[in-house]
Amino acid sequence: MATTSSQGGSKPATRRSTTRRKSTTSRRSTTARRRTTRATTTSTQPRTPVEQVQQLAERALLVPVGASLLARDNLVSTVKEFATKYRTRAGLERELRRFERRGVTARNRFERQVRRTRTQFERQMRQRQNGLQRSVKQNRRRLEREVRSVRRDLEKQSGMLGSRVEKLVTDAQGLIGSAS
Repeated sequence: MATTSSQGGSKPATRRSTTRRKSTTSRRSTTARRRTTRATTTSTQPRTPVEQVQQLAERALLVPVGASLLARDNLVSTVKEFATKYRTRAGLERELRRFERRGVTARNRFERQVRRTRTQFERQMRQRQNGLQRSVKQNRRRLEREVRSVRRDLEKQSGMLGSRVEKLVTDAQGLIGSAS
């Protein structure tokens, strides 16, 4: 029994593979013919001027026709789509809810973006303000340090100047006293 079923099972398989081979071979030959046809029509083989003019004239006529047919198909499908969507009140309400959800989503996204932008702006302003205050404090300390230093120098200079003046006065008095 096992031998009979295996033989019976193998015979249809060979028939199928033969059929497959034929169809694959015929597909290949059809594809090869198409390639040959394409190669002759799209190749850059020299053509006669008449054939070139004929091809340009065909293109000039077929391009607008094809474009208008494509536009018509798009218009018809759009009209059919609208007709099916808005045919009933329920369909219209469903589309309106869809538009409303989309609007709510866009509004929420915009509000989040505005909040984010405002937060970033406020953070930058705080950072700038803190930097400015820090700079003012540093400059004030530096100025006060310089003023103290200049004051000390002036006090030293005034003390030295006072002692020189006193010395000059005593020397002058001594000269005046010795001259009299």
